Amino acid sequence: MASTPYEVAVAKPVRLSPAVQRTLIRVATGVVLVFLWEVLIRWLAPAFVARPVTIARALPHVLAGHVPPASPPFWGSVEATVIACAEGLAIGVVSGILVGLTMGRLRLADRLLRFYVNAFFAMPILAMVPLMVLWLGFSSSVRLAIVSLGAFLPICLNVYDGTRSLPAHYVEVAKTYHARWWNIWFGIALPASLPYVLAGFRLAVGRVLVGATVAEYVLSIKGLGYLIVYDSRSFHQDVMMVAVVVLALLGVTINLAADLATRRLLPWYRRSE
Repeated sequence: MASTPYEVAVAKPVRLSPAVQRTLIRVATGVVLVFLWEVLIRWLAPAFVARPVTIARALPHVLAGHVPPASPPFWGSVEATVIACAEGLAIGVVSGILVGLTMGRLRLADRLLRFYVNAFFAMPILAMVPLMVLWLGFSSSVRLAIVSLGAFLPICLNVYDGTRSLPAHYVEVAKTYHARWWNIWFGIALPASLPYVLAGFRLAVGRVLVGATVAEYVLSIKGLGYLIVYDSRSFHQDVMMVAVVVLALLGVTINLAADLATRRLLPWYRRSE
C-alpha cells in the first residue's frame, strides 16, 4: 500500500532587520554596563556614591523640581545651559561658515588666519577662561564666549577643508556663465561643503557642552555645571547624576536631530549607512 505524501510544516526562522539587530545590541550593552556599575559600586564604593538604583529613585523627584534644600533649581539650571549652548552654537556656526568660506576662497585670508585658527583649535579652549574673566567679569558672558568659540573653531576648519576640496571645474563653469562671487561662495562652495559642515557640527556639540559645563563650574553661575559641582560637594550625588544624564541626553538629542536633517536635506550623503 503506497503511503500518502504529506507536507511537513517547517517554521521559518525569525530574521531581524539590521536596524533591529543594532538596537538590540545597543540595549544589551547598556544593560550589561548598568549592571556592572551597580555591582562594582556596591562592592567597592562608599554608601553615598550614586548607583543606578538610587539614581532611578531620585529621577522622578528631581524632574518634579523637588531638589535638596539650598540646591540650585533643576529646570532653571537646564534652561540656562540649553539657552547658552543654543546661542553659542548659532553664533559659532554662522561665524565659522563665513570665516571658513573666506579662508577657503581667498588665498590672502588663508595665509593670515589659518595658522591662528589651527592654534586655537589645538589649544584647550578652557585655558582662556581666566583671561576672559578679566575681560568680561564673572558673568554669563564668559560662558557665551567660551561656547561660541568652541563651536566656531571646528565649523570654520571643516568648512575651510570642504571649500578647498571643491573641484576647480565647478568654479570654472560658474565663471563661464558670469556668476558673481557670492553665487560661487553660497551657491556652489557652501552646498558642496555641507558634509564637512555636519562633521564640524558634531565636533562642535561636544565642545559646546563641555565649555558651558566647565564655565559654570569655574564661574559658579546658574546652569547644570554649577548644579553638578554643588550637589557633588554636598554629597547629593543622585541629583548630580541626574544632571549628568540630562547633559548626555542633550548631546545625543542634538546629534539625532543632525542625523534626521542629514537624511532629509542630504539624502545622497552616507546613503549606505
